[in-house]
Amino acid sequence: MTSFDEPLTKALDPKTAKLLESVLDLRTVGDLLRHYPRRYAERGELTDLDDLRIDEHVTVVGEVARAMRRPMRNKGGTWLEVEVVDGRRSRIYLSFFGKTSHMVESRLRPGTRGMFAGKVGAFGQGDKRRWQLSHPEFEMFDESEAKAEEFAAALVPIYPAGKDVTPWAIRRALGVILDTLEPLDDPLPADLRIRRGLPGLAEALLAIHRPRDHADVTRARRRLKFDEAFLLQAVLLQRRMAAASWSATPRPPRGDGLLAGFDARLPFQLTEGQRSVGEEIADDLALAHPMHRLLQGEVGAGKTVVALRAMLQVVDAGGQAVLLAPTEVLAQQHHRSISAMLGDLAAGGMFGGTTVALLTGSLGTAARRSAMLDAASGAAGIVVGTHAVLQERVQFADLGLVVVDEQHRFGVEQRDALREKAGGGRPHVLVMTATPIPRTVAMTVFGDLTVSTLSQLPAGRAPITTHVVPAAEKPHFLERTWTRLREEVELGRQAYIVCPRIGDLEGDEGDLSKDDDERRPPLAVLDVAATLSEGPLRGLRTAVLHGKLPPEEKDAVMRAFTRGEADVLVATTVIEVGVDVPNSSVMVIMDADRFGVSQLHQLRGRVGRGGLPGLCLLVTDSPGGGPARERLDAVAATLDGFELSRVDLEQRREGDVLGVAQSGRRSSLKMLQLLRDEEVIHTARLDAETMLTADPGLAGYPVLRMEIDRLLADERAEYLEKA
Repeated sequence: MTSFDEPLTKALDPKTAKLLESVLDLRTVGDLLRHYPRRYAERGELTDLDDLRIDEHVTVVGEVARAMRRPMRNKGGTWLEVEVVDGRRSRIYLSFFGKTSHMVESRLRPGTRGMFAGKVGAFGQGDKRRWQLSHPEFEMFDESEAKAEEFAAALVPIYPAGKDVTPWAIRRALGVILDTLEPLDDPLPADLRIRRGLPGLAEALLAIHRPRDHADVTRARRRLKFDEAFLLQAVLLQRRMAAASWSATPRPPRGDGLLAGFDARLPFQLTEGQRSVGEEIADDLALAHPMHRLLQGEVGAGKTVVALRAMLQVVDAGGQAVLLAPTEVLAQQHHRSISAMLGDLAAGGMFGGTTVALLTGSLGTAARRSAMLDAASGAAGIVVGTHAVLQERVQFADLGLVVVDEQHRFGVEQRDALREKAGGGRPHVLVMTATPIPRTVAMTVFGDLTVSTLSQLPAGRAPITTHVVPAAEKPHFLERTWTRLREEVELGRQAYIVCPRIGDLEGDEGDLSKDDDERRPPLAVLDVAATLSEGPLRGLRTAVLHGKLPPEEKDAVMRAFTRGEADVLVATTVIEVGVDVPNSSVMVIMDADRFGVSQLHQLRGRVGRGGLPGLCLLVTDSPGGGPARERLDAVAATLDGFELSRVDLEQRREGDVLGVAQSGRRSSLKMLQLLRDEEVIHTARLDAETMLTADPGLAGYPVLRMEIDRLLADERAEYLEKA
């Protein structure tokens, strides 16, 4: 008998176990049992072949229409071509050469049906183009009496597979496991299963892998989705409950300190949203347990002002605040903008003021020593920095608040290291993101944080008009792009041009999309800047900015652009967040189809910030009708970041959303879809809250506690715990 935790090397033959681990990252019996079918083939319903794409690894189900011997033109001899149809007039051709062609010929008889797996190719042009699989692996449904029994069920599961691991090899391995699996203890208590109408875990696993009909699949999916949602909610709720028991130094507001002085000097009115969220944060900071709050808001909604007011409240209460930024460009921008907003409050002034220190890895020895001394002595009430702040040598006198900008760019260990610098107590934590988060993602990813949302833009923010420029289809549109840019510069305004990479493949800084076949290397900053300066933008003052420039040069370029000493800034995505140049009115994004939806929305937020109408032009060679153009059309159609976040989520894997790339492990979500399963997530959260309120340590639910421990043992859970 086998158990959930048993290594596959003990449960299966060594070769199969090694392949499953190396190709699919499946190590235990539980891993394999949770490798669910992607779809199901029916004996009477053959697979549609219309959606195939070149170079895609596919498994198709079809019927052999005919098998033909073809002469080999140059080498002599013959090869075998097999025509497979799917019942809808679509067809694909299988090609076999050499000895293999003779070995398989007798099994591929007209009228037989099977599964065929391989890499899609094509030959011929236009209407005569034909899909082809060369030397595919295959398994026929009716090869023998044994095979007939194996495929007697109405539904045949088709598993996500990989190179050297076929769907039927996975099915065979699962057959061995299911036949020898010991009885399973169910982590969900019986009363909860009955109340929600859910089958037991063993029943659900059997039904998902060996379904009798579609009703079996539906019941199994309901249970397995609920499991994933419930476990994640339980983990996050336990973290929230634990955080409520931690101690932190209260930082109540003062009526006569830096914050009051700052508010009195603000040249604009705070929006209703900024005031409301500010009050929530102020109340949290006054408590004796640490704040853990997520501040999300549209691009340009004024999150920095809200965060700065929170930092000033902490400084007024005798503590220090640190603002952690993901890049040096953004850290320098934050330091400049905070210093400018504070004015003489950052240099003494009538209210005493506080030093605003900048600490990045590129600072010179003297400047670095001075910043570290200010942080350690408490002279710097506010420290702005990159990951350099996390080094052990950097100490604080009394760290009271950690503000993390664009939190998804920091790894787990980095965020946790900063928390530890608070000494005995825990600092308050404010996480900021300009990527709007759908409700289900907020519940699932940030379930241990309290969420505040800024959706109202401050007065003076001008609308941004966005257009897609199909450069390949309509070259004159691209010509008009450069004319339009020159018109804005002639009016005294400035422009950004964004490219996916610097000038060599190792310098990529964009979130390149993998939706389309690579037609050519992505456009590069250095190449585009040179071409435009000698061509359509000749005579304009052009500057270049990218991540591989020396830090002091990056800072000098941004300062010069901010002062209006350059008309056009050609850059990578280092300008994606935080960069604020009110005089910029145009952004041209080259190879826009190579960026994600949220990134495009972030980038265009750099224009329209100073009352000038913004214009964003998305240049692409991608043909109309494909997913890449759909993505660009969606960005052009709306400025609503929350609507775009749903589009973004629909086009991404759940694991991407949950930050698996940071943890280096696969996602614990195999079946749950964050947008489509919103009701499941909400129900699971209510049930988890009820259970944990009555029994925080789950003492009465030992099997559930073991399942949570198993989840927490994964690096994926470490991300959830510390994010």
